[in-house]
Amino acid sequence: MPLISEEPQIPESAQGPRVTPAAGRTTPTPRPVPGPRSAATPRPGRPGPGPARPAPPAQRAHPAPAAPAPARPKPAENPSAPQIQLIPAPVAGALDAAEEAVDLLLESGRAPGDILVLTTGEQHPWAAHELSFGEAAYWAQHDASDDVFFADVSAADRAGARPVVVVAVNGDADPTVARTLPVARDRAGTLLIVCGDPQTINSALGAGV
Repeated sequence: MPLISEEPQIPESAQGPRVTPAAGRTTPTPRPVPGPRSAATPRPGRPGPGPARPAPPAQRAHPAPAAPAPARPKPAENPSAPQIQLIPAPVAGALDAAEEAVDLLLESGRAPGDILVLTTGEQHPWAAHELSFGEAAYWAQHDASDDVFFADVSAADRAGARPVVVVAVNGDADPTVARTLPVARDRAGTLLIVCGDPQTINSALGAGV
């Protein structure tokens, strides 16, 4: 009878310890592997990021409002009013200041016929000289409008409008100044230059300088 080879027996000492569940205990169920933590879930021992802040206005889903139309510049209260410049000067030096202003105007390219000079006190020497030949010849030069014209404030109503009017407040009669400056402003097309005491001038023009 053939011999049947026996299966090799592994000694128990080589098989390692055998674990037998204790009585009354079940085998623990494997725990699921946790997925990635969300940003809202803090890690243990670390504070959470807190509630989410609202997105800036530019990132919100709402459509951006249309840009407002650019504001139109406000029109000037009186576009035809001339620009007013004040040159502070004492009564005795107002006429010299007016002559300097005329020189600067001519040097800047202003035509002589564009300028009218009015005096509230003593006449300008040129006007006094020309009047010695008679008023007709004197006013004929005014009407020609080819040169600077000098006149007393008493003749301001007769003088026509010119682009530039220069007033020398060389007299300290406030009523005369108050009556003259508004007329001079009406005669000036683009520029009114007043040489004299600032307080007197501002009072005469109603603080409009």
